[in-house]
Amino acid sequence: MPLEAKPLRVQHAYEQVSSEIEAQILGGSLKPGDRLPGEVEMAAMFNVNRSTVREGIRRLESEGFLRRISPRKMVVSIPRMAELSSRQTRALSMLDVTFDELWSVAIATEPLAAELAATHADAEDIADLDRIHRKLKAAEGKGDATVEIDTAFHSRVAAASKNRVLQMAREPIGFLLYSGIDVLIPKLPQAMARQLVAHHHVIEAIRAGDAATAREWMARHIDDFKRGYVHAGLPLDKPIAGAAARLVEQRQGQR
Repeated sequence: MPLEAKPLRVQHAYEQVSSEIEAQILGGSLKPGDRLPGEVEMAAMFNVNRSTVREGIRRLESEGFLRRISPRKMVVSIPRMAELSSRQTRALSMLDVTFDELWSVAIATEPLAAELAATHADAEDIADLDRIHRKLKAAEGKGDATVEIDTAFHSRVAAASKNRVLQMAREPIGFLLYSGIDVLIPKLPQAMARQLVAHHHVIEAIRAGDAATAREWMARHIDDFKRGYVHAGLPLDKPIAGAAARLVEQRQGQR
């Protein structure tokens, strides 16, 4: 079989710098709070120029692995949930995952998040959920705002579960999946009302500490979302697009 010609991508030096520092952070040799050497010293260590080091550091800083404590001092930090999930969201988006792929996981993770939230939520969690619910009511008819608020609601339920593994696992999935609301609402005017009812029941079950009911209503909510998607004639086996792409760009812009 003849060899096929294929362009090769040579990794930029700054990417090698950031990858090496990230590998040492993930490997544990660099720990949260450890201070990095200065740019000049690191340039000598990696045998590159200072601007290359600066660019590599900038990427790690934007992803939460490094934190600036003064104009010239950087320390290792723990990335926030949003920063970690943003990388996963971009990866899922690039893979052109479908609504059905996302939904098949969400129907497992979202009810679990609601169940755990009913067990572990505190007063601050419930106050935040009430606030988000009021914002959702006020956003009726505003597609983009509805997507953002609905995504925030599900993320807040997961945060109330106090399970960080679950939060990280479901965040990028929910972020892309709920972007589908953008195209669903114009086709199904009743979708917003049903969404508000489901959210209300989930919040009340969490407030009452009723794990079984919280799980049941969240499962009904996620199942109803899929039925609405089908009823609106939207394809389950096609990549999530449109709002998803805009939301990914929006999240990147907020970092």
